[in-house]
Amino acid sequence: MSRLKLLTLQLLVAVVALAIWQIFSTVPIAGKLWLPPFFFSTPVDVAGQVVAWFASGVIWKHLWITLWESLLAFGIGSLAGVLVGFWFARQPRVAAVFDPYVKMVNALPRVVLAPIFTLWLGLGIWSKVALGVTLVFFVVFFNVYQGVKETSATLVDNARMLGMSERQMMRHVFWPSALSWMFSSLHTAIGFAVVGAVVGEYLGAAAGLGYLIQQAEGSFDVAGVFAGMFVLSVFVIVIDLAVSLVERRLLVWRPQPSGQPAD
Repeated sequence: MSRLKLLTLQLLVAVVALAIWQIFSTVPIAGKLWLPPFFFSTPVDVAGQVVAWFASGVIWKHLWITLWESLLAFGIGSLAGVLVGFWFARQPRVAAVFDPYVKMVNALPRVVLAPIFTLWLGLGIWSKVALGVTLVFFVVFFNVYQGVKETSATLVDNARMLGMSERQMMRHVFWPSALSWMFSSLHTAIGFAVVGAVVGEYLGAAAGLGYLIQQAEGSFDVAGVFAGMFVLSVFVIVIDLAVSLVERRLLVWRPQPSGQPAD
């Protein structure tokens, strides 16, 4: 399937979904509205709210704060996940000792941690960054750990026979093996970084997309809530596209899987 055809089908899904939403929220069917505007708003009202935010410029401040928090959480959490994942994979004894503690911390509900981070770090950006880091870290950590562990034993043995040092093994054997796993986790980690920032803003902040959604919800502005969610969704897609571009650059050597859309 060509990229143009794929993009057309993706846009068609969005158009159909929005059309169904608009019809069910404005046209009575069997004598009633299936999606009452008071509870579900309408695509037209949501679009109007988004346009109003960008026209007035009020959205830019909130977007910038959420972007900055998300990027910090994404960067710190991903870097920590990669480093610890490599360390654990290359040090089985260390991994065995810390295994129950990693699982225990990973099992903690992150929403419970949000008020604690707010208490420790205040209402500024760092409490949101900390929450995002806890979400991103484990996603990247487990994928990198598994990626290094899944390195071909034959490849490792051949590299050792050629006299490669541990540093050369990390650069030429283990790192390439983990890259695919790592980038797979980064696409998921982007969403988690934004979720951490937005949830933190929702629970306590003076700006950001989460704050904007919370304010709209507090005033029963359903169109504002859906508008914030829409902007947030587009926001995540744009960041994900940026990661995809970096992935293509770094993994240019990887064979293209069958079934991938042609360029």
